Amino acid sequence: MSTAAVRDLQHQLENQANALNKIRKDIAKNHQVRKQYTIQHGENEMVQKELELLSEDANVYKLIGPVLVKQDLAEANANVAKRIEYITAELRRMDGTLKALEEQQNAKKEEILKIQQRMQVLQSGKAKT
Repeated sequence: MSTAAVRDLQHQLENQANALNKIRKDIAKNHQVRKQYTIQHGENEMVQKELELLSEDANVYKLIGPVLVKQDLAEANANVAKRIEYITAELRRMDGTLKALEEQQNAKKEEILKIQQRMQVLQSGKAKT
């Protein structure tokens, strides 16, 4: 009976460990994507500051593929502001996702610890008999 219980607990432990590893990979992926968004946010803020330095009649060009296309300054400002708004929203969303993943990770760690404790109790009881 106790051998089957230990085997069952080992199987549960293995499943929980696999789930924990998946969560850790998701957290790492989240950090990587968040880093890219943070870089893009900084670049866009720098572009916004540069656009603010221009006079109203300045020529602004946008790179579309291999071609530079003339763009209205107000339109360029609006596009950059919209990109910053989008990136900020994505960063907030990713922060929420990261928090949820970290909570899941902590819960899995607790489950693994409980399973390990149950295994120790079973094995110590088995050793005494």
